Amino acid sequence: MHVKEDPLPPAFFPVGLNLEGRSCVVIGLENDREAAEKARALEEAGADVRRIVDPKELREEDLSNAFFVISTPHDAELSARLRTLAEKDRFLLCCIDQPAYGFVAMQATVKAGPARFTISSGGVSPAVSRRWREAIEAATGAKFVRFLQALRRQRNRNRSLADPEARKRAGRRAADGFSVKVDVRYPQWFEEMENE
Repeated sequence: MHVKEDPLPPAFFPVGLNLEGRSCVVIGLENDREAAEKARALEEAGADVRRIVDPKELREEDLSNAFFVISTPHDAELSARLRTLAEKDRFLLCCIDQPAYGFVAMQATVKAGPARFTISSGGVSPAVSRRWREAIEAATGAKFVRFLQALRRQRNRNRSLADPEARKRAGRRAADGFSVKVDVRYPQWFEEMENE
Protein backbone atom coordinates (compact mmCIF):
# COMPACT_ATOMS: atom_id res chain seq x y z
CA MET A 1 0.00 0.00 0.00
CA HIS A 2 1.34 3.41 -0.98
CA VAL A 3 1.00 6.05 1.77
CA LYS A 4 0.39 9.54 0.42
CA GLU A 5 2.42 12.47 1.74
CA ASP A 6 -0.79 14.03 3.13
CA PRO A 7 -3.07 11.07 3.93
CA LEU A 8 -6.04 13.21 4.99
CA PRO A 9 -9.00 13.54 2.61
CA PRO A 10 -10.39 17.02 1.83
CA ALA A 11 -12.96 16.38 4.59
CA PHE A 12 -14.41 13.47 6.53
CA PHE A 13 -18.13 12.71 6.20
CA PRO A 14 -19.62 12.85 9.72
CA VAL A 15 -21.85 9.94 10.60
CA GLY A 16 -23.19 8.10 13.64
CA LEU A 17 -23.12 4.31 13.57
CA ASN A 18 -25.83 2.03 14.92
CA LEU A 19 -23.65 -0.72 16.39
CA GLU A 20 -26.35 -2.56 18.34
CA GLY A 21 -25.42 -6.25 18.16
CA ARG A 22 -22.66 -5.63 15.60
CA SER A 23 -19.31 -7.39 15.89
CA CYS A 24 -16.54 -4.90 16.66
CA VAL A 25 -12.87 -5.54 17.38
CA VAL A 26 -10.46 -3.34 19.32
CA ILE A 27 -6.76 -4.03 18.88
CA GLY A 28 -4.44 -2.64 21.53
CA LEU A 29 -2.18 -3.81 24.33
CA GLU A 30 -3.84 -4.78 27.61
CA ASN A 31 -2.60 -1.65 29.42
CA ASP A 32 -3.48 0.67 26.50
CA ARG A 33 -5.86 3.26 27.97
CA GLU A 34 -7.14 4.40 24.58
CA ALA A 35 -7.99 0.84 23.50
CA ALA A 36 -9.86 0.29 26.78
CA GLU A 37 -11.79 3.57 26.31
CA LYS A 38 -12.73 2.68 22.73
CA ALA A 39 -13.90 -0.80 23.82
CA ARG A 40 -16.07 0.74 26.58
CA ALA A 41 -17.55 3.28 24.16
CA LEU A 42 -18.42 0.53 21.68
CA GLU A 43 -20.04 -1.54 24.45
CA GLU A 44 -22.09 1.50 25.54
CA ALA A 45 -23.33 1.71 21.94
CA GLY A 46 -24.52 -1.92 22.17
CA ALA A 47 -21.74 -3.49 20.10
CA ASP A 48 -20.49 -7.02 20.62
CA VAL A 49 -16.85 -6.16 21.38
CA ARG A 50 -13.80 -8.38 21.17
CA ARG A 51 -10.41 -7.13 22.44
CA ILE A 52 -7.17 -8.34 20.91
CA VAL A 53 -4.40 -7.43 23.35
CA ASP A 54 -1.48 -8.95 21.46
CA PRO A 55 -1.42 -7.59 17.89
CA LYS A 56 1.35 -10.06 16.98
CA GLU A 57 -1.12 -12.91 17.50
CA LEU A 58 -3.81 -11.35 15.27
CA ARG A 59 -5.21 -13.91 12.83
CA GLU A 60 -7.25 -13.11 9.75
CA GLU A 61 -10.20 -15.12 11.12
CA ASP A 62 -10.26 -12.80 14.20
CA LEU A 63 -11.66 -10.12 11.89
CA SER A 64 -13.66 -12.13 9.34
CA ASN A 65 -17.10 -11.21 10.75
CA ALA A 66 -16.20 -7.74 12.05
CA PHE A 67 -18.30 -4.73 11.16
CA PHE A 68 -15.90 -2.16 12.69
CA VAL A 69 -12.26 -2.51 13.78
CA ILE A 70 -10.28 0.02 15.83
CA SER A 71 -6.52 -0.38 16.14
CA THR A 72 -4.55 1.78 18.59
CA PRO A 73 -0.90 0.66 18.11
CA HIS A 74 1.14 3.09 16.02
CA ASP A 75 2.51 0.28 13.91
CA ALA A 76 2.59 0.91 10.16
CA GLU A 77 3.10 -2.77 9.31
CA LEU A 78 0.07 -3.82 11.40
CA SER A 79 -2.03 -0.97 10.00
CA ALA A 80 -1.15 -1.84 6.40
CA ARG A 81 -2.10 -5.47 7.08
CA LEU A 82 -5.41 -4.36 8.61
CA ARG A 83 -6.13 -2.15 5.60
CA THR A 84 -5.60 -5.11 3.25
CA LEU A 85 -7.96 -7.24 5.37
CA ALA A 86 -10.52 -4.42 5.54
CA GLU A 87 -10.52 -4.13 1.74
CA LYS A 88 -10.95 -7.90 1.42
CA ASP A 89 -13.50 -8.50 4.20
CA ARG A 90 -15.31 -5.14 3.87
CA PHE A 91 -15.18 -3.90 7.48
CA LEU A 92 -14.83 -0.31 8.65
CA LEU A 93 -11.33 0.43 9.94
CA CYS A 94 -9.90 3.11 12.19
CA CYS A 95 -6.16 3.15 12.84
CA ILE A 96 -5.72 5.72 15.59
CA ASP A 97 -3.34 8.54 14.57
CA GLN A 98 -2.64 6.77 11.26
CA PRO A 99 -5.34 8.13 8.91
CA ALA A 100 -3.62 6.83 5.79
CA TYR A 101 -4.64 3.28 6.65
CA GLY A 102 -8.22 3.60 7.86
CA PHE A 103 -11.59 4.66 6.50
CA VAL A 104 -12.87 6.13 9.76
CA ALA A 105 -11.57 9.07 11.80
CA MET A 106 -12.61 9.04 15.45
CA GLN A 107 -14.24 12.19 16.71
CA ALA A 108 -13.84 13.63 20.18
CA THR A 109 -17.11 13.07 22.05
CA VAL A 110 -18.73 14.88 24.95
CA LYS A 111 -21.49 13.07 26.84
CA ALA A 112 -24.00 15.14 28.78
CA GLY A 113 -26.97 13.06 29.86
CA PRO A 114 -28.63 11.85 26.63
CA ALA A 115 -26.82 14.48 24.51
CA ARG A 116 -23.71 13.69 22.50
CA PHE A 117 -21.48 16.35 20.98
CA THR A 118 -18.81 15.27 18.53
CA ILE A 119 -15.85 17.34 17.44
CA SER A 120 -13.39 16.76 14.64
CA SER A 121 -10.59 18.81 13.14
CA GLY A 122 -10.66 16.44 10.18
CA GLY A 123 -7.56 14.74 11.55
CA VAL A 124 -5.53 17.94 11.25
CA SER A 125 -5.05 18.63 14.97
CA PRO A 126 -6.19 16.35 17.80
CA ALA A 127 -5.06 19.11 20.23
CA VAL A 128 -7.61 21.53 18.75
CA SER A 129 -10.35 18.88 18.98
CA ARG A 130 -9.39 18.22 22.61
CA ARG A 131 -9.72 21.93 23.48
CA TRP A 132 -13.16 22.09 21.87
CA ARG A 133 -14.14 18.97 23.83
CA GLU A 134 -12.92 20.48 27.11
CA ALA A 135 -14.84 23.72 26.47
CA ILE A 136 -18.06 21.86 25.67
CA GLU A 137 -17.62 19.64 28.75
CA ALA A 138 -17.26 22.77 30.90
CA ALA A 139 -20.43 24.27 29.38
CA THR A 140 -22.57 21.14 29.64
CA GLY A 141 -22.24 20.10 33.25
CA ALA A 142 -24.86 18.94 35.75
CA LYS A 143 -27.18 21.93 35.21
CA PHE A 144 -27.32 21.27 31.45
CA VAL A 145 -28.15 17.61 32.12
CA ARG A 146 -30.95 18.66 34.51
CA PHE A 147 -32.22 21.05 31.80
CA LEU A 148 -32.37 18.17 29.28
CA GLN A 149 -34.19 16.01 31.82
CA ALA A 150 -36.75 18.80 32.34
CA LEU A 151 -37.15 19.14 28.55
CA ARG A 152 -37.71 15.38 28.29
CA ARG A 153 -40.47 15.55 30.93
CA GLN A 154 -42.01 18.50 29.07
CA ARG A 155 -41.83 16.62 25.78
CA ASN A 156 -43.56 13.61 27.33
CA ARG A 157 -46.34 15.90 28.61
CA ASN A 158 -46.63 17.50 25.15
CA ARG A 159 -47.36 14.10 23.61
CA SER A 160 -50.85 14.35 25.07
CA LEU A 161 -51.57 17.29 22.71
CA ALA A 162 -53.59 15.99 19.77
CA ASP A 163 -52.42 18.60 17.26
CA PRO A 164 -48.88 17.88 15.91
CA GLU A 165 -48.29 21.60 15.28
CA ALA A 166 -49.27 22.38 18.88
CA ARG A 167 -46.71 19.78 20.06
CA LYS A 168 -43.99 21.44 17.95
CA ARG A 169 -44.88 24.93 19.24
CA ALA A 170 -44.83 23.69 22.85
CA GLY A 171 -41.41 22.12 22.28
CA ARG A 172 -40.02 25.33 20.79
CA ARG A 173 -41.44 27.40 23.68
CA ALA A 174 -39.77 25.07 26.20
CA ALA A 175 -36.37 25.88 24.66
CA ASP A 176 -37.00 29.65 24.46
CA GLY A 177 -34.37 31.50 26.44
CA PHE A 178 -31.70 28.83 26.02
CA SER A 179 -28.64 30.24 24.27
CA VAL A 180 -25.01 29.38 23.64
CA LYS A 181 -22.05 31.77 23.43
CA VAL A 182 -18.80 30.80 21.73
CA ASP A 183 -15.50 32.65 22.17
CA VAL A 184 -12.53 31.44 20.14
CA ARG A 185 -8.97 32.68 20.65
CA TYR A 186 -6.07 31.94 18.31
CA PRO A 187 -2.33 31.61 19.02
CA GLN A 188 -0.19 34.71 18.56
CA TRP A 189 1.80 33.21 15.65
CA PHE A 190 -1.43 32.74 13.70
CA GLU A 191 -2.74 36.25 14.50
CA GLU A 192 0.57 37.70 13.28
CA MET A 193 0.37 35.65 10.10
CA GLU A 194 -3.22 36.86 9.52
CA ASN A 195 -2.11 40.49 9.88
CA GLU A 196 0.74 40.25 7.38
